[in-house]
Amino acid sequence: MSDTSTTLPTAPPGLDRDDLFRQLNEDGVALTPPLLTRAQCRRIAAAFDDPALFRSTVVMQRHRFGRGTYKYFADPAAVPLVQQLREWLYPQLAWMANRWAPLLGERPFPDTLDELLAECAAQGQSRPTPLLLRYDRGDYACLHQDVYGDIVFPLQVAVMLNEPGEDFTGGENVFVEQRPRSQSRALVIKPGLGQGMVFPVRHRPVRAVHGYRRHPMRHGTNAVTSGRRTVLGLIFHNAR
Repeated sequence: MSDTSTTLPTAPPGLDRDDLFRQLNEDGVALTPPLLTRAQCRRIAAAFDDPALFRSTVVMQRHRFGRGTYKYFADPAAVPLVQQLREWLYPQLAWMANRWAPLLGERPFPDTLDELLAECAAQGQSRPTPLLLRYDRGDYACLHQDVYGDIVFPLQVAVMLNEPGEDFTGGENVFVEQRPRSQSRALVIKPGLGQGMVFPVRHRPVRAVHGYRRHPMRHGTNAVTSGRRTVLGLIFHNAR
């Protein structure tokens, strides 16, 4: 019998692309059903302690990014669940991105992740961007965006790998949407174990009186008050 904690089905279970797109258009953030089992979440989270899997480690307080640690995978394929999840989700998100593109006056994106990564490589963006983030008590992330280069795929996903309320408390996800000629709007999202949050890397289109306008969005994390919080970040464009 195969070990189901190491592999994923051929398609995301119960992932309703139209509903996720509706959430993005209404709220700026979409919450998926659980994408990973408890065992799969534990397997990915355990990878954090294997330095051979990562190309870079960032201690956030050294750069005034907040407090905590995150690590970029050297090769996402070294943890098959991470690679499979990235390949799983990309076509769904590309469909959404390509419906946003004309509203934002931006380019369309290819249908497959391999094609996107080839475009990144041609522009000198060859470093993988999937990462693991670990927050212990008192750790937090300042509001930011994940751009990394000239080619920017407009959507990303963060997957919760610990059980809120059991493994940790606090550490809520915070999104701030800047609205032109108006005050900014904050959203607090609380995913459960294995759930993903889909959100814009930089901005989203919002209907205005004359067409659409860009609403910039940033994301961060409230301070963890107890325990440990681990998140898998899936950014689809590579970095320089």
